[in-house]
Amino acid sequence: MVKDDAARPVCGPAKGVQQVSDQAKSQQAGDDILFRAMQESDIERAVEMTRALHWPHREEDWALFLQVGQGIVAQWQGEVIGTALGFPYGDHAATLGLVIVDNAHQGKGYGRRLMQAMMDQLGERSIILQATVEGAPLYEKLGFADYGILHQHQGVLPNVPLAQLRQGERIRPLGASEQTPGHLYSSATGTDRHAMMQVLNAQDRTVVLTHDDVPVGFANLRRFGRGWSIAPVVAPDVDGAKVLILHWLAQNAGNFTRLDVTEASGLSPWLEGLGLPRVDTVRSMVRGPLPEAQGEAVLFALSAQAMG
Repeated sequence: MVKDDAARPVCGPAKGVQQVSDQAKSQQAGDDILFRAMQESDIERAVEMTRALHWPHREEDWALFLQVGQGIVAQWQGEVIGTALGFPYGDHAATLGLVIVDNAHQGKGYGRRLMQAMMDQLGERSIILQATVEGAPLYEKLGFADYGILHQHQGVLPNVPLAQLRQGERIRPLGASEQTPGHLYSSATGTDRHAMMQVLNAQDRTVVLTHDDVPVGFANLRRFGRGWSIAPVVAPDVDGAKVLILHWLAQNAGNFTRLDVTEASGLSPWLEGLGLPRVDTVRSMVRGPLPEAQGEAVLFALSAQAMG
């Protein structure tokens, strides 16, 4: 399958996909499997399945994912036995994740059918996901190709070095009436993240990196899973990313903290050196053209493996 923490889902953001397609909605084979739109009432069951996989997702995490994106569930004899989430970003790109099938129903092709139903729903958009070694062969068959590597770091840091700001740089909280940094996020990913940032900033804590008072980067801190997640991190360069990360690590010292950083960022060895170990690595894959960053902002850490 895929992975957003371990046993193999992938998730991503979705706005604009309002309903499961008629085909997926009514798809009911001789095995009595029904595919339908995921609802808030399904979250409790979804948490049960992620816990069975030893994933840390809480009900609040699932609720956030559903608020940003939308899902499909597989239902058998009235019970939800599988999930898939999709997160469209505008008309041209999306992420896909948290493709899960209950252990008792593994090996029957339901994961592939959930994937296909969500892919059909996402239409002609390029689709990005984070794949485990186990899930990659299926994704390759579905037309996905590698484009990068993602490293998951997590742990508790009691002591954090002081961030060294360069001349003209400042880190400050996002103002209550200030526009969210959706333009930086969209520029760094090559996808429309404005609506997503509105949702994240309603519950996250956000700091902005400025140079000569002009915003050039930002980083969010959010409750997630076993503790906290620094996600996303957008900056003009690796030094800018480091000072943003150090800011939140210092603020959150002594608490369990997670980051999902790209291989291309070069941050993984640095995080190891700080004492935040790498606990997993997944393959970043895309189906269709890979969205290209626009401008100087760079994505260093994802908002979540599922959301990209």
